[in-house]
Amino acid sequence: MTTTLIKNGTLITASDTFQADILINDEKILELLAPESEVFRLWTGEVIDATGKFITPGGIDPHCHFDLPMFGTVSSDDHYTGHKAAAFGGTTTVMDFVPLAHLPAGEGPGVRASVDAWMEKAAKAAIDYSFHMNLTHFDDSVAAEIPALVEMGMTTLKVFTAYNGRLRLDDGNIFKALRVAKENGMLVMAHCENGDVIETLIPEALAAGHTTPEWHARTRPAWGAVESTLRMAAMSKETGAPVYIVHMNAGGEADMLTYARQRGAPVMGETCPPYLFFTIEHLQRPDGAKWICSPPMRAVADNVRLWDALTHNEIQAIGTDHCPFFFDGTQPIVYEGQEIAIPGKELGRDDFTKIPNGLPGVQDRLPILWTYGVRAGKITANQFVALTSTNAAKIFGLYPRKGALLPGSDADLVIWDPEKKVKYGVAHSHQRTDYNLYEGWELVGYPEKVFLRGKLIVDGETWLGRRGDGQFLKRGQGEVL
Repeated sequence: MTTTLIKNGTLITASDTFQADILINDEKILELLAPESEVFRLWTGEVIDATGKFITPGGIDPHCHFDLPMFGTVSSDDHYTGHKAAAFGGTTTVMDFVPLAHLPAGEGPGVRASVDAWMEKAAKAAIDYSFHMNLTHFDDSVAAEIPALVEMGMTTLKVFTAYNGRLRLDDGNIFKALRVAKENGMLVMAHCENGDVIETLIPEALAAGHTTPEWHARTRPAWGAVESTLRMAAMSKETGAPVYIVHMNAGGEADMLTYARQRGAPVMGETCPPYLFFTIEHLQRPDGAKWICSPPMRAVADNVRLWDALTHNEIQAIGTDHCPFFFDGTQPIVYEGQEIAIPGKELGRDDFTKIPNGLPGVQDRLPILWTYGVRAGKITANQFVALTSTNAAKIFGLYPRKGALLPGSDADLVIWDPEKKVKYGVAHSHQRTDYNLYEGWELVGYPEKVFLRGKLIVDGETWLGRRGDGQFLKRGQGEVL
């Protein structure tokens, strides 16, 4: 049995900021103690002094893609390297997506076998994790298998209104899937863009000779995201099934989310840090492929509106959509002492449609949002914890085991040095790729120690975690916030 006392820290939760000592027994928070309590005076076990430091729950990233095949290559972080990077950024729980193959009814691996295959990939997990199921094919046989997901502890489905002929379900099948989800107490996540408009604009752009990265954004217009968000909200209201709009990137999406919520639709939203800071102008740079993701970057007005939505609690969570690729996969990098090169964004050097869609971000999220969100006065420290941990725990059926500093909660803790100054970038990042979106950004405040279920896994720049230490989290029914 391992017991540890963390003393003299300032605890920050989604609702409160206060002084307390934390007593950890094995993997759980045993008790929160008043500073200088009787227990502290008599304590003879391990003590960590957190004087002058902040303590928050471990971050929860509800939107990641590890080891994901795409465009003839694979995302460069797997379920070990991506988890390690997450931990260095203060995130102790991540959620990945299980692909479901497009196969005729009655053929192929099925839902359970798809999950089993992803479980095998995740055997190397370094932090705790869970899965969502991509629902990219729907018929009676798939519908019949969905209740088995709940038994496996997976209570979320993801649908797409884009990627025609690959990932998209038509609206009728999305509506049917929402009904099945409602019957089984599940949440549906939705990627919202207008697939028909995209599939019209892309061949027109290529025919006109437009092949540079900015045309990735120009062929995926913001209005398609806006109207798709409202369309999903309408189906959520009609069926009563909760819906969570992923990676909201356009200011109009926040408008539609608020409109729908004010009218009783059980719909929630998530944004990601790149949509708060970057625009289509970044895609126009010589290295514009670094910013290629779907949905794409928008305009400064969208950055501003999304920040406003976070400030006023209109958006419920901040994920990352972490899905990194090398900028130049012909040149190896050194990771844990070994050279590695994985084909990446250079695959689309002459054609934006061949650039793998995805960005690194699982380590960046918390440190970037602390400096440029909390310290900049755009969100409070309590909102920061809500948006990056507690709300996700509640929405995805993990609270109060995760996302809380309460007796009985897992001892997933981050001790922050609020005055530590870091010049951030690829040299500081543990994400397994060759670039960082925030290269050269000045940060003030950074995770110093990170605990996973009571075990210290990050101590400054020292990695103490291990492959296989992460546990699969069976989730229950979540809340609609």
